[in-house]
Amino acid sequence: MTLVPLVLLGGVELVLRLAGYGRPTTFFKPATINGEAFLVENDKFGLQFFPPELARSPAPVVMRAEKPPDQYRIFLLGESAALGDPAPAFGFGRYLEVLLRERYPETDFEVVCVAMTAINSHAILPIARECARRDGDLWIVYMGNNEMVGPFGAATAFGAKALPGWLVRLRLALGRTRLMQALEDIRIPGRGNDRTRGWEGMKLFTEHRLAPDDPAREIVYRNFRANLEAILRAGERANIPIILSTVAVNLKDFAPLASLPAASDGTNPPPDLLKFTSSAVTAQTAGDWPGAIHFYERALALSSRHADLHYRLGQCQLAVSNLVAARSSFSQACDDDALPFRTDSRLNAIIEEVGQTHARRGVHRFDAPAAMAAHSAVEIPGDESFYEHVHFTFEGNYRLARALADRIAGLLPAHLAQPAVQAWATQEQCERALGLTDWNRREVYDNMVRRLQQPPFAEQPDNSQRIRFWRAQLGEVRQQLTATNAVNAREVYLEAIERRPDDFRLHGNFATFLEAIRDLSGATEQWRRVQSLIPHHHLGPYQVGRLLAEQGQREGAREWLNQAVGLRPDLGAGWLELGTLSLAEGRHEEALQHFNRARQFLPQHPPILLQTAKALSRLKRPEEAIEQVRAAVRLDPGFWEARAFLGEELAFAGQTTEAQKEFEAALKLRPDSPLLHLNLGVALFKQGRDAEAIRHFEEALRLEPRLTPARQYLEQLRSRSRPAD
Repeated sequence: MTLVPLVLLGGVELVLRLAGYGRPTTFFKPATINGEAFLVENDKFGLQFFPPELARSPAPVVMRAEKPPDQYRIFLLGESAALGDPAPAFGFGRYLEVLLRERYPETDFEVVCVAMTAINSHAILPIARECARRDGDLWIVYMGNNEMVGPFGAATAFGAKALPGWLVRLRLALGRTRLMQALEDIRIPGRGNDRTRGWEGMKLFTEHRLAPDDPAREIVYRNFRANLEAILRAGERANIPIILSTVAVNLKDFAPLASLPAASDGTNPPPDLLKFTSSAVTAQTAGDWPGAIHFYERALALSSRHADLHYRLGQCQLAVSNLVAARSSFSQACDDDALPFRTDSRLNAIIEEVGQTHARRGVHRFDAPAAMAAHSAVEIPGDESFYEHVHFTFEGNYRLARALADRIAGLLPAHLAQPAVQAWATQEQCERALGLTDWNRREVYDNMVRRLQQPPFAEQPDNSQRIRFWRAQLGEVRQQLTATNAVNAREVYLEAIERRPDDFRLHGNFATFLEAIRDLSGATEQWRRVQSLIPHHHLGPYQVGRLLAEQGQREGAREWLNQAVGLRPDLGAGWLELGTLSLAEGRHEEALQHFNRARQFLPQHPPILLQTAKALSRLKRPEEAIEQVRAAVRLDPGFWEARAFLGEELAFAGQTTEAQKEFEAALKLRPDSPLLHLNLGVALFKQGRDAEAIRHFEEALRLEPRLTPARQYLEQLRSRSRPAD
C-alpha cells in the first residue's frame, strides 16, 4: 500500500489519500428491477459509522434512477422518528405522501424516506450530499434525537465519543481504507467491548450516562451546527427548497431515563437533598401540590441539574395549572436527562438559529413541537402523540404529516398550486390507503409492550403505568381480530394494493395479515411479490423461506433462505432459520454451525441460544445445552419456550425439583399450554405429589383431549392405592 503524504488545509481539513479503498460508502447503489434502472439503499452504508455487527440496514429504499416528468420527489432525512419506528410503513412520510396524492391527484408525489435508526447528523450529511444529486424537488430535515447517543456522540455506545468535527472526518476517511478495516476486524481477547455485543436497541446505551454539564455536550452541539450547515448548503447548491423542522419530543408524559448530578455539584450529595426530596415525594403522593412544589424547589436549590426532580416539579406545576412553569420544568428535565435520547432545547435552538440564517436561501422553518402541542389539552406534547420518548403513534404521525402538508402546499410550483380536492384526507382515509388495520395495530402495540419491558425503559419510575396502558390497548385491539373483521381487513388490503400495486410495503402488510389468520400460502405469495419489487433486498427471500419451512416445504425453504443470506450475509435471523431447518432434518452438526453463524451477528438473541441448546441436546451434550438455555432465560425471563425446554433438560438430567420450578415459571407465562401442564404433572408425579399432579394432568386433557400421555398418567394415579397429598 502506498501512503501519499498528508496535506493540511486551512488547519482544519485533513485530506488523506490511501491507495485501495475498501467498503462502499454511498447510501444509494444502482439496481435493475424488471428491466428498469432504479436506485436502492446500500446495505453497507452503515459500516462507515458502526462496527460490522452493529451496522443497521435502513428500511428498503427504492426509487427510479431518473425521476418521471410528472413526479414531485420529496426526500425525508432524519433518524428513527422520521423513519416511522416502530412501523415504518406508517411513518409520517407515508401519511404525507397519501395526503398530497389525494389532494393533488394529477401529480405523482413520492416521499423518499432516507432516514435510519441510530444515526445522527454525521451520517445524515453524506446522505444529504447524495440526495442533492438525485432530482429532489423538496427536502424535509427532521433530526436531532440521536446527536448525543449516535456515532461520535457524547454518550454513544459505538466507539469514540464526542470527537471534534475535523477528527470525525479523518476517522471516516481512514475507515474507508482496507488497512483500517482489517485492523477493526481484529478482536482483542478479553476486551469485552461493545463491538461484540450485537444490536440490543436502546439497552446498549445504559452504561453510557452523561452528566448534564459534561463538556462533551458542547462538542456535540458544535458538530451538530456544522453538520446542519453543511446539509443545508448541499441542498442550496442544488437549488432545492428545504423544510427544516425543529424536533418534537414527549415532554409531559415521559420521565427522564436517568439522572445524574452536575459535575460541579461534587460527588457527595448535600445532606438536606434526600430530606427535601423525600418530603416532596410524600406531598406529591398525597396530592399536596403546593407542598410538593415547595420541597422540590428546595431540593433543586441544592442540585439544580437533577433531571428527575425537574420532571416531578413539572408534574406538580401542571396539577395546579401553572402551564408556563410546567413546560419550563419538563424542558429542563429533558435537557438534563443522563441518557439523552431526546432532542433537547439547545439542539432545537441551533436548528432555529441555523434555519433563520438560511431563510433567504430557500430554507423554510417548521415548528414540529408547536404542531404536536396543538393537540395537547395543556399545549405540552405528551402521550397523546407519542408511544414513549420520541416515536409517534399513528395519530402523532398523521398530525405531523398534516401540519407539514399545509406548509408544503404553500411551496408548490404554480402549476401544482391549485388542488383538485379542497379538503385534506382524514386520518381514517389515509390509513385505509396505507392498508392499516387492527392486525397492524396489534403488531405495533405488542412490539411496544415488549420494548418497554427492556432497559432503559424498565428502570423508569412511571414505566409500569405506560406498560399497563399499552397492554390495555393491545387487549382491546385483540378483541377486534374476529373472523368478520378479517373479511373487512382483507378488503382494505386489496383495495390499497389495487391503487398502488407496486408498493412493496402494502404487500408486506398484507402478507403479515394473511399469516396472522393462518393463510400461509397466501402470505407466501405476497412475500414473493415483495421479492419481485425489491429483488436487491433480503426481506422477501427471508420471509418466503421462513413460511415455506413452516409449511413443511424444506427444500424450497432452504433455497430461499440461502438467497436471503447471500444478499445479506450478516442476516442473523436467516442463519437461525437455516439452522432450525437443519435441526428438523436431523442434521445436528450443520444446525450448530448455522446457529454459531447467527450468533456472530446476534450474540445475545435468546431464540438463537434456545435453538443452540436444542442442537447440543440432540448431540448428547446436555451440560452445554443447559448452559445455553439458562443464558437465554437470563436474557429474557419472559421467554416461556426457553423455560419449558430448560425444564425438560433438567428433568432428563434427574434434577426434578429444579425442572418443576421452570415448568411452573413457564406456565405463569403460558397458562394455556397443555404440554406444560403435562410436564409439570410428570415432575410432581415423580416427587410423589399425586394430588397436584392429577390437577395438571386433568387441565392438560381439558386443553387437549387427545394428549394420550396425560390420560395414561391419570389412569395410573387413579388405579394405585397411594393416598393423595
